[in-house]
Amino acid sequence: MSSNPDLKSLNNICSQVRRDIVRMVHAVNSGHPGGSLGCTEYFVALFNHIMKYDSSFNIEGKGEDVFFLSNGHISPVFYSTLARAGFFDVKELSTFRKLDSRLQGHPATEEGLPGVRIASGSLGQGLSAAIGVALSKKLDGDDRNVFILMGDGEQQEGQVWEAAMFAAHNKVDNLIATIDYNGQQIDGPLEEVNSLGNLKAKYDAFGWDVLECDGNNLSELIETIEAARSKTGSGKPIMILMTTEMGKGVDFMEGTHKWHGVAPNDEQLADALSQLEETIGDY
Repeated sequence: MSSNPDLKSLNNICSQVRRDIVRMVHAVNSGHPGGSLGCTEYFVALFNHIMKYDSSFNIEGKGEDVFFLSNGHISPVFYSTLARAGFFDVKELSTFRKLDSRLQGHPATEEGLPGVRIASGSLGQGLSAAIGVALSKKLDGDDRNVFILMGDGEQQEGQVWEAAMFAAHNKVDNLIATIDYNGQQIDGPLEEVNSLGNLKAKYDAFGWDVLECDGNNLSELIETIEAARSKTGSGKPIMILMTTEMGKGVDFMEGTHKWHGVAPNDEQLADALSQLEETIGDY
């Protein structure tokens, strides 16, 4: 991790990752582009600036920062980021959601895809897994951090709140959780499906240290994650409420739940790619 982020290079990676996302879901007419596009800056910042890790990948992650994706349906952005960070060949992105591929619709572990530590997509479970690993790091005397991303609609799962209570009670202060707060879920806007109320006040009340940021502003996002890291070891788990726009970067996908799990057709793909610069090279 460098001290000063190269925002131009990171933004170039973001553009390429977004191209990967729309091409991957288009190729198989299946997948979840909306949330993937919205979280691109988060993944790129984490894997290209924030975290300390070895891309040769050891499942135990000793002496490394480790990441867990709980809302596993946004696998396109996860896979693209891992490939672009050197975990596996970028060409493998072309196998997304195909038979016998390691890149299934939701991340899985049976095929041993580097970078994936748990199968995910059954919403509500990721925070519990991340807490377990964070506690293991404490027992091992490992001073690195555990990062976990959840969706905002996922906060409607009861297991999340059981885990939130447990983390605060046990002072799991090497954990940095983030919620993708885009206000959308598969059936519509959060406020129409099942409002979360004041999420910051809830996590405050549960004993977490809560930060907020614009997740599509790389500079602000990195500053916030680094502030979160500075708070580790203080006796509280840390939560980042990260506001994003679903479908970010592709104008006709932005701000609506309708692109939660719908792939673009040929014409829509061409339109999307025209808005996203090819900066590193397509797979």
